[in-house]
Amino acid sequence: MSTTHVIGAGLAGLAAALTLSAAGRRVTLHEAGPAAGGRCRSYFDRGLGCRIDNGNHLLLSGNLAAMAFLDEVGARDTMGGPGEPFFPFMDLACAETWSISPSAGRMPWWLLRRKTRIPGTRLRDHLAILKLARAGAADTVHSVLGRSGELYRRLLEPLAISALNTRPDTALARLLAPIIAETLLRGGAHCIPTFPRDGLSESFIDPAVETLKSRGATIRLASRAVSLRVGGERLAAIGFSDGEIELPPGDGVVMAVPAWVAADLLPGLTTPNAFEAILNIHYKTDAATPEVWARAGFCGLIGGTAEWVFAKPGIVSVTVSAANHLVDLPADEIATRVWADVAIAYGVPGPMPPVRVVKEKRATFAATAEQEARRPASRTHLQNLMLAGDWTATGLPATIEGAIRSGRNAAQHLLAA
Repeated sequence: MSTTHVIGAGLAGLAAALTLSAAGRRVTLHEAGPAAGGRCRSYFDRGLGCRIDNGNHLLLSGNLAAMAFLDEVGARDTMGGPGEPFFPFMDLACAETWSISPSAGRMPWWLLRRKTRIPGTRLRDHLAILKLARAGAADTVHSVLGRSGELYRRLLEPLAISALNTRPDTALARLLAPIIAETLLRGGAHCIPTFPRDGLSESFIDPAVETLKSRGATIRLASRAVSLRVGGERLAAIGFSDGEIELPPGDGVVMAVPAWVAADLLPGLTTPNAFEAILNIHYKTDAATPEVWARAGFCGLIGGTAEWVFAKPGIVSVTVSAANHLVDLPADEIATRVWADVAIAYGVPGPMPPVRVVKEKRATFAATAEQEARRPASRTHLQNLMLAGDWTATGLPATIEGAIRSGRNAAQHLLAA
């Protein structure tokens, strides 16, 4: 029986392995690190004395690939959130708070009432969103949406930064377009926010690994791919840190590694080569969460350094996206600056609690026109080698949804071949 080797056990690799194993293929999953998950994982932080996520991720019910992944591994019930389309915000400049709750269906009834719209916005401001569908190949988010006033400042700009992890003046509008089309434009039923109740590993990684094991997949941790040997029009062998594996006819490979690793392994492959950082700051505190934030489990902050704040028992975690301008600052300076915003939002003045700053310097590719042109297709020039990863040409930015779709697509290409 032929074997499909999946290199990389992040979400893209796990999605590929699940698809292949569900189709009856024999799968061997290779992961360079000591645990699966890549950037989507949880771990015990010795300094804080508790378990934290490597990063915060907010999913929406319209992320259909991510929801299907959770269903396949039996982990949908591990996700928390308000259970309805509810998004609370605070403008730090004036301490004004509001929330938006999109109507369940496609008709945006919530926009017809001033009390349910974002403060300072008019009904006609929202027509700017429709311009995304007509965005040109090089149009930026700011050039398309930047004239929509308070709607831009209080919703569209922070949404674009978190989704694209790139500043709106250079971020591609056409990468934001499918996110809006698949969620907000389909109505509130596709905009229900959800996030792991316990941790990323508990929701996405551990259940996926157990599902693969139950299907007979082989999982090799601390197994780093170091070389590829090509024979004619196919990949003939994979070199690992502990030896080489020959690929007889019928064997396939999905390479689901970071872009820079893929470029090293496969000379001549064009991949994104400019990246944006993400900061995640975790504070160990039992500060009471304001009622409006507690209902959702998170809040969006406008006008400060902190952007999205997630509250779990004993931990308040903050995400700052498109953070290249901050990532090289000392960790204590970042933590102090962000805590000033959290203290305003949560009403907890006083000394900063114990904190862990997690820096991901190459979290995602920069979602610019130049980098978009460098994203390769899943298929390669080798018949039995496919690529997966949120950096491949998925039509989406580098998100959980994009990573899972890329793994599914790569696996489907191999199955078809």
